[in-house]
Amino acid sequence: MIRDALIALVEERRDLTRQEAAEAMREMMRAGLENPTGEVATPAQFGAFMAALRLKGETVEEITGMAQAMREHALRLDVKVQPLLDTAGTGGSKKVFNASTAGAFVAAAAGAKVAKHGNRAMTSNSGAADFLEALGAQIALTPPQVAECIEKTGMGFMFAQTFHPAMKFAGPLRPQIGFRTVFNILGPLTNPAYAKCHVMGAATPELAERLAQVLANLDMRHAIVASGAGNVDDISVTGPTEIYEVRANGVTHRTITPADLGLQQYAPEEIVGGDAKENARIFREVLSGEGPLPIRDMI
Repeated sequence: MIRDALIALVEERRDLTRQEAAEAMREMMRAGLENPTGEVATPAQFGAFMAALRLKGETVEEITGMAQAMREHALRLDVKVQPLLDTAGTGGSKKVFNASTAGAFVAAAAGAKVAKHGNRAMTSNSGAADFLEALGAQIALTPPQVAECIEKTGMGFMFAQTFHPAMKFAGPLRPQIGFRTVFNILGPLTNPAYAKCHVMGAATPELAERLAQVLANLDMRHAIVASGAGNVDDISVTGPTEIYEVRANGVTHRTITPADLGLQQYAPEEIVGGDAKENARIFREVLSGEGPLPIRDMI
């Protein structure tokens, strides 16, 4: 129960087990269902849980349990082509261009089958859904429609608000809280197509390492979690990037630089984007072989 989880976090001052974290998430998910069975979380419990977890710091086991519970309540996407790739950041780079979403187009053009999962902006200027909508995409598609997009074009977008209907309880509460919560971390981990390959960004190396361990727990085939210089939740062209790579035999770490990729290094202000409309305009220029060179290189 979420009440027991709150007691553990606040009074006992201990980490939750994977099962305890999963059950707390299930109660939050049930609160978004029309006819829930079992205990449901209240708005007060939701806010208290998010604050307590943020103050303590989320462990790998807690994040894993909550991700598994969120997956249970998501609409499933069955795609005939495999393996599937997702590209996502966890946020934190408020002014940086939407490189992970733009990069999904490049990956699809190169032959990858991209099952992109994302939402509107919560803590940044432009989320994946905002960016794609500004490009003219229809984002509120059904699971069969998204599967058809992936099978025919190599890329489809799963709008989190459509594919996680139980999240309608948490949706209005998150902006009211006013700080980043575990949901910023969970979004990229709860792909409804169960994509087995991920390229994920994290604002700090410490978070990147934790996410890599969570992805290993979720049985990823191959994943890369990157944390760029200056708290950029992408592979950066402004300095070194810490890479945590997940394969069947575990997690490995290395550091790469723009020079390692044959690129020059740029100043942080050179990869700044804008709102969704501005980022869409920049991306159209990039697709035309123009646009700012730093952003072209970052994509």
